[in-house]
Amino acid sequence: MILEIEPMDLGEDVRAIGLELVDGPDREPVRGADAAEVWSAVVPVLTGKEPSALDFLSKADRLRAFCRQKNLPFREVSRAVTIVTAPKPESLAQLFQTFSAETLGIRVGAEAQRPDAALEGELATRGLDAYHAVYPRYSLCGICDLENGSLVLLSGSLWATEVSRRIRPALNGADVKVQIAS
Repeated sequence: MILEIEPMDLGEDVRAIGLELVDGPDREPVRGADAAEVWSAVVPVLTGKEPSALDFLSKADRLRAFCRQKNLPFREVSRAVTIVTAPKPESLAQLFQTFSAETLGIRVGAEAQRPDAALEGELATRGLDAYHAVYPRYSLCGICDLENGSLVLLSGSLWATEVSRRIRPALNGADVKVQIAS
């Protein structure tokens, strides 16, 4: 497996970093249990000790049942938006595997520990595009497309080299090569 990290050009008003988890010479996205294991190692090192939240925009009933069963704290924002607050690293692999066909959002920083009514309302109407306007208030916002093996980070303070530096130790011993795209 290869975890490729590259700066992305999404316009002058946003700094973005793309992470793509691929396998084999055809560069097929890594999915399922292998992907869940990698992403559950990557996300905690990106969040560090800062508060974080996962924003889910679908599968609400199934997600809420999962959270209740696993004692994961969550908030119901609307019928379509559920926020998993302060997910424990040990729960992430199972969460990512169970919802492996989903695209979810990640928010990190002091603002993630309390409701953000403006953002959460925008999530309900615009989806994860709502992060574009608010990411400077957070250490990072991320759009994780589990089904297609990608994570796009929006951050005013992270660079691709810093993301790589944080991730490499977390994947030490895993069958994953971390590389920065040129």
